[in-house]
Amino acid sequence: MTRVAAVDCGTNSIRLLVADADPATGELKELDRRMTIVRLGQGVDRTGRLAPEALERTFTACREYAEVIRELGARRTRFVATSASRDAENREEFVRGVVDILGVEPEVISGDQEAEFSFTGATKELSGPEEGAKRFQKPYLVVDIGGGSTEFVVGDDHVRAARSVDIGCVRMTERHLVQDGRVTDPPEPAQADAIRADIDAALDLAEESVPLAEARTLVGLAGSVTTVAGIALGLPAYDSEAIHHARVSVDRVREITADLLSSTHDERAAIPVMHPGRVDVIASGAMVLLAIMERTGAREVVVSEHDILDGIAWSLA
Repeated sequence: MTRVAAVDCGTNSIRLLVADADPATGELKELDRRMTIVRLGQGVDRTGRLAPEALERTFTACREYAEVIRELGARRTRFVATSASRDAENREEFVRGVVDILGVEPEVISGDQEAEFSFTGATKELSGPEEGAKRFQKPYLVVDIGGGSTEFVVGDDHVRAARSVDIGCVRMTERHLVQDGRVTDPPEPAQADAIRADIDAALDLAEESVPLAEARTLVGLAGSVTTVAGIALGLPAYDSEAIHHARVSVDRVREITADLLSSTHDERAAIPVMHPGRVDVIASGAMVLLAIMERTGAREVVVSEHDILDGIAWSLA
């Protein structure tokens, strides 16, 4: 067993996994998993820079994570940074801050690398020897709907094709729903149409290199997907064990997306599984998921709580 710490810093959230990894058995024993909404990508699509307040929120979370990593005694740490820090002009300021706090340099990975980590984390269990793995048919299409980008990867036991495109819940919200510094609440039909047009154009790009329609199992990752699943299950509070490997039909995703697009901020905030940091961006995230399901003809999405973090942890093992 090797005790490792994986950090995934995306556009909307930063997350930590500390686990004991055993490559011989394929076991990843989770010791601590946590997530903080920091909105690192705040305004990046418009300004091209990481905002000072967004950097400070991120560094505050890093200080908390550094303490957890020290307390649990992780021997190896890997910090992966994704869409927002790829796009920002002042990304060196971000890099210096992370090194000062955690002692490791963030790896600003490509979209394709991001997709491969996500695929490994999401499908290692599905491809395992346990009896339950037999119910998931290959090939898999793993979609990781982030804040700034969405990763698509098709594969069996290994990746066959991957593509990252610039659609995500934060990017779509800031591009189409923010007026005079405030989110339109609820969105106007024309705004929703503009979001869908962007998503459809991005799916066209993804299909140039990833055979989306060939997949037999659609696996959905990240907060937009898990939140939609929690709503579909009618959970009284967020429950990762109940959500992990839940199946949500395309009809139910369509109903939930319509409800989110017609609801107010307060109505969305009152949903029991809703994280406060997702209230303003969840409708856009649900639209991305629905568009993917409609484009691929998927009747359901298998929701996974294991994702890029688990893939990063395995890379350390």
